[in-house]
Amino acid sequence: MGKIIVIGLGPGDPDLLTIGAVKVLKKGYKVYLRTEKHPTVSFLYENNIEFESYDFMYEKGEDFDVIYENIAKDLVKKSEEHGIIIYCIPGHPLVAEKTVSLLTKYRDEGEVEVQIYSGVSFIDSVINAVQKDPISGMKVVDGLNLSMQSVDINVDNIITQVYNRMIASEVKLKLMEVYDDEYQIYVIRAAGVPGEEKILRIPLYELDRIEWIDYLTSIYIPKIDDENRSKYDLNNLINIMQKLRSKEGCPWDIKQTHQSLREYVLEEAYEVVDAIDKDDMDLLAEELGDLLLQVVFHAQIGKEEGYFTIWDVISSICSKLINRHPHVFGESNCKDSEEVMTNWNRIKDKEKNIESHSQRLESIAKGLPALIKSFKLQQKAADIGFDWPDVNGALEKVKEEFQEVLIEIKENNKNRIEEEIGDLLFAVVNISRFLKVNPEIALNKTINKFIERFKLMEDMSRGIGKDLQFMTLKEMDELWERTKIHKNKKIDKK
Repeated sequence: MGKIIVIGLGPGDPDLLTIGAVKVLKKGYKVYLRTEKHPTVSFLYENNIEFESYDFMYEKGEDFDVIYENIAKDLVKKSEEHGIIIYCIPGHPLVAEKTVSLLTKYRDEGEVEVQIYSGVSFIDSVINAVQKDPISGMKVVDGLNLSMQSVDINVDNIITQVYNRMIASEVKLKLMEVYDDEYQIYVIRAAGVPGEEKILRIPLYELDRIEWIDYLTSIYIPKIDDENRSKYDLNNLINIMQKLRSKEGCPWDIKQTHQSLREYVLEEAYEVVDAIDKDDMDLLAEELGDLLLQVVFHAQIGKEEGYFTIWDVISSICSKLINRHPHVFGESNCKDSEEVMTNWNRIKDKEKNIESHSQRLESIAKGLPALIKSFKLQQKAADIGFDWPDVNGALEKVKEEFQEVLIEIKENNKNRIEEEIGDLLFAVVNISRFLKVNPEIALNKTINKFIERFKLMEDMSRGIGKDLQFMTLKEMDELWERTKIHKNKKIDKK
């Protein structure tokens, strides 16, 4: 088993190399560098210390994770050949250095011995450059992995690996999702290197306009202060709700329970649907926020009562999505969306311990509106073959149920009328299912159409100097027919 001595070269000033590191470098061991593109490498040249670098691996254009793994594996192999080798990396070996993380992993698995000589971290130099105390919190984020590593607007952030303008542009676009375009950030090059250090304070939107961005560049983003805040994140919403529910909070919010909030969950969900139907994206963003508030509200109550927290809610849905998408997160394959849904329902049944077809029907949420519940019920029954061969059977069933309603109306049997009307509605929903029309959406469109026509009818009545409530049914019918003509003319013009 070989040994790898890992040395941190610091931020770029050779004077910041530790005495221990200098002594080891002069012992004559084979020296390998992750990259030669670092100011401290001049020390190696000046002291005639021979080395090899892995810069050639970057030129292959492979994924960075693959490159780092190849470097680490090659180092282990070379340590076996030479006994002891030195591996030099920029900054501190244990700060944002993937190859060292891999080497320590191999060490823990018994493949290699690793000894680490620390160096001054680039974080120290960046903090010194911007003269900021990180006591209120700091996060270090890989600029090449912002899709997985999110920034935190409530603490300072340092973004690494911003080594060209293309990456700077990608980072800028990602940051603009959470910060204002004008938000002031710091761009630092060669932090801590005398004669080379550059610090620029700019608005975020100018980030990719800087010409001198290179492999020594980092970005420092101060946290958003409460006094100047216009952007918030999920943690802010959680803290606001916690404050509203505290002793110093709002009396109305404090007295709410899961039961008392039930109607608001339904209301906000329907307002989201309404915004979608209106194709109003600004309104949709607002209504989704209102719906999110309900989730956080219930989670806060759950936390206070000791049942669950918002993080339990998030963990639950994440686990569910991963478990129910084995074709994405696992090894299985699905050829189309129908197979995806079949697998989804099978996994769902297993999670909920559903063992019979009746249990599957009973698992439909009791609080769903009747039209949606009927639709889902019929879908599940159809899944096991309990269905008409085509829509004609469903149409005949509607005719049958309609006749039964007429019979009960003639006999004036109130209880039976209610039952038969329920059967008729259920049969109509079945037709919509066959025709792949969501009955809830269809009925809502009709409701909106009725309101629109009624409003037009009222406008027409005012145009002739009359009020609807004082008009005869015949007069209103005439206006109603005119609204249909008016509507059709508008459609023709389109």
